[in-house]
This record gives sequence, C-alpha cells and structure tokens, in this order.
Amino acid sequence: MAELGLGAPRPVAGYSLPATGYFHRSLPTVTVPRVELLAPARDLAAGLAAIDAGADAVYIGATRFGARASAGNSLDDIAALVQHAHPFWARVYVTINTLLRDDELEPARQLAWQLHDIGVDGLIIQDVGLLECELPPLPLIASTQMHNHTLERVAFLEQVGFQRVILARELSLEQIRHIRKHTRIELEFFVHGALCVCYSGQCAMSYAIGGRSGNRGECAQPCRRRYSLLDADGNILVRDRYLLSLRDLNLTPLLDDLLDAGITAFKIEGRLKDSAYVTNVVSHYRRELDRRLAARGWRKSSTGESKIGFEPDVAKTFNRGYTTYFARGRSESPGAVDTPKMVGELVGRVVAVDRTSFELDGDCAVRPGDGLCFFDDSNELCGTPVNAVHGRRVVPNRMDGIRVGRMIYRNHDHEFLTRLAKSRGWRRIAVCLRLEETPEGFRLVVTDEDGNRATASEAAGRVSAERPEMAMENVRRQLTRTGGTPFVVTDVRVQWNEPRFLPLAVLNRLR
Repeated sequence: MAELGLGAPRPVAGYSLPATGYFHRSLPTVTVPRVELLAPARDLAAGLAAIDAGADAVYIGATRFGARASAGNSLDDIAALVQHAHPFWARVYVTINTLLRDDELEPARQLAWQLHDIGVDGLIIQDVGLLECELPPLPLIASTQMHNHTLERVAFLEQVGFQRVILARELSLEQIRHIRKHTRIELEFFVHGALCVCYSGQCAMSYAIGGRSGNRGECAQPCRRRYSLLDADGNILVRDRYLLSLRDLNLTPLLDDLLDAGITAFKIEGRLKDSAYVTNVVSHYRRELDRRLAARGWRKSSTGESKIGFEPDVAKTFNRGYTTYFARGRSESPGAVDTPKMVGELVGRVVAVDRTSFELDGDCAVRPGDGLCFFDDSNELCGTPVNAVHGRRVVPNRMDGIRVGRMIYRNHDHEFLTRLAKSRGWRRIAVCLRLEETPEGFRLVVTDEDGNRATASEAAGRVSAERPEMAMENVRRQLTRTGGTPFVVTDVRVQWNEPRFLPLAVLNRLR
C-alpha cells in the first residue's frame, strides 16, 4: 500500500491541472520530523477555509458511507478541494467510516476508486470488511470508530496494512507513549472539539433509543438531552439535568506532551461546523503548533504561510467549556451538565437593575450586538442580544430573568465574529527571484521555500539603461506580480554587468 509520506500530488483523472505547472513542485527530502495539523471540512467552503488558514490536511465526507451522514459532498467538490490543497502539499482524506451491510461493500469499493481517480490522499475506514475488497492504492487510516485504545489493537492494524490509526480520545499520555514505543504506525489524535460520553466508536445509545446508529452516521446525540438520576429505590437524586453531556476537548496546553509521546497528526473535530469555526480553530492551532515545532527544529507537513485578518481565540466560537479529558488521567470531571449549549465567557455580575437595563460590576467589555446569556432561577440557560451599552450599564433586548446577583456570560462576541467573517485568509508559497545577464540575453531563476528551482531564459538585446534607478524599479515591479498563483515574491536579486533596459514584454515572458 502507498505510504502517507508526502510526495508530488498524484494526477487528477478527469480534471485539468493549471497551466502554470506549479503542481509539479517537489518536496525536498528532509530528516527532521514533519507534523500534520488535520482539520474538518463539512463542505467545500469549510475545506478551502481550513487550507487557507494553514491546515496541513483536511478530512471530508463523500456522497455516502461517512460517519456524519448530513455532511456528504459531491465528487466534484472533493476534486476542487484536492486542486486547492495540493499546491501546498496539503492532503485530503475522505471518510468511508460507517459499518457496512454486505450489499454496500461493492458500492463502497467503487466509491474508493472514484476518490482515487480524483486525487485524494487517503481513506478513513471503520469496516474491516473493506480489506477483503480490491481497494485502490491509497493509504488506509483506521477510524476512531474502531476504538483504537490498546497496543494490541494498534499493532494488529499495523500488521494488516493500515498506515495510520486515529487513537481513542480516552487514552492518557502514558498509554499513548506505550503504544508509540511498541509500534511504527503513524499515530493521529484528537486535540480539539466535541466529546462523546461513550467510548470512541462503542456507543449504541442513539440506536437503542431511536433506531439511529452512530456507526451508520446517524447519531441523534442523546447524550445532549436531559435525564434524571434515580437510586435503586426510585428516589430522584438529580432531576432534569444534562447528565451525559461533556465539555469540549482542548489540548492546547498538552501539545508539547503529545509531540513527546509520538503523535504526528493533530486532529480537530467538527465535520458539522461552519467555515468561521474552522478558520478560527485552525488558525489557533497553526500558531500554537508552529511555535513548538520551531523550538524543536521540526517542520509542518505542508508548505506555504497563511495570513489572517484577526487574532484567533477558541473561546469565541462554539464550545461547551473546555477540558483536557483523560490525557492527564481521570482527575478532573469533564461534564457540562448544566447545558449542552455555549455559555461563553463570564463578563460580570449584575449589581443593579431598572426597567430597561442593568449594571455590571468591574470593567464592562460588552458591546452592542453581543449576545449575553445567564442561568435563571430554574437553572435554564436564557439569552438576549445587547441593544446599547453606556459605561457599565447594559441595555438588553429583553430584561426577563435578569436579577441583581445574576452572573452574565457572553456567548456571541459581535466584534470578534464580524472580524472573523470579514477575514479573507490567504496562503502563499514564498519564492525568491534572481535575474541574470547571459551572453544571449537574460535568465530568471526562481527558488521556492522548499528549495524547488525553475529557470526561464529569453534572448534579448542588452541595452544600457539611461535611467538606472527606474530600470531597476521596473524589473522589481514586474517580476513581483504573481497574479492568481499561490506564490508570493519575497526577494528579487539582479545580477548584470550594468543596469539594462528590459521591455515589459521580456520581463513578463520571463516571469
């Protein structure tokens, strides 16, 4: 089977490559470890946003057989995502990770070949019955739905041909280190996003209650509903709480520990999340991982630098509060039993109220357009938008339930989300240009950040420039125009015997 190691993107059958030829760049052979940041893609828009924000890879569902049945995508959209990702050496993995009926094995096999033909980089699967099928030469990734929680299971998957396993979220750092010590297979681990109250891939609750199986991509999320807790005698100990709802995972503080433990693919959960969420979370982890990789002399697995127009903050987009779950052991409670919704950040306590407004203690950071929430006397989460703010006094759209002493939270930061929505992240590969004089005319040498080099020559008369400074400025201005390519020129060097006049047509042809 194919290796997951990066190489030149495979040809995309049925889809034309850009005439610029930049798909034919080669990634240099390096000995330093390469680490992957893997992002979810609900749809093409989210996938493009993830790549532009700096993801090294994305995972996405196809038309059928994905563990998120409502997040399927056409082959044309997946092909478009591949076309966008591959110039940056970013990969696209596709999920075929439901349990399959016998009559679905052949359609799943055909889908795998169709995905191969449009250039995807790997398949995430759960049903090992697919191993009995004639699959295309694509890397196989063992889905977390396979409950990869022991050394024995991971070693078995390595022996039968998987190139990577997605480890169970329930593992501790010590358990991950143990698995890494005794296997060579690539290890992927979730570092951010929603958590299931049941063991990874082992939940039958949705199917038992309503006939919708999570292993068929149809989980109804019964763990986000209210329950009451009774003792053996039927006495109600806790009434109508979200007893099975967990907080969301955030392993930002443990990224170094996970690198030390042998994780090489850091995965963000969220194939039902929108593009704004993906952009914010990917940007956050790109920054955090890059700092740690630079300190070690390691590299990310893709290329190109992303620019964003906002400061990422994972507290500002949807979350149920954060936990490190079991990575540090089971000393903390991961529950979010008050609500499965986003509560957000505490902004203050109500110290005074009147008919139309209330006053908060401390410095008030609330702004018009924000969304505020609070727990009422029945411990129900209530909310209201903000109409106006005057110092510490807030004028909400509704005053119902707001009392002195009430703790107020912000779960919609209007200013941040507006900046996020307006942000047009872009990603470019740095190139250096060197213009040289030759006996026949001129030569342009281009070297990208991965060490790839291209040369173009042009026969032209060598005419001395009457205005040397203007001639040099024209050269720099014309050569740095990269148009719609994924490149940005970071340096232009000119080597000639004396300043020359070069017609714009010559410079454009060289470029």
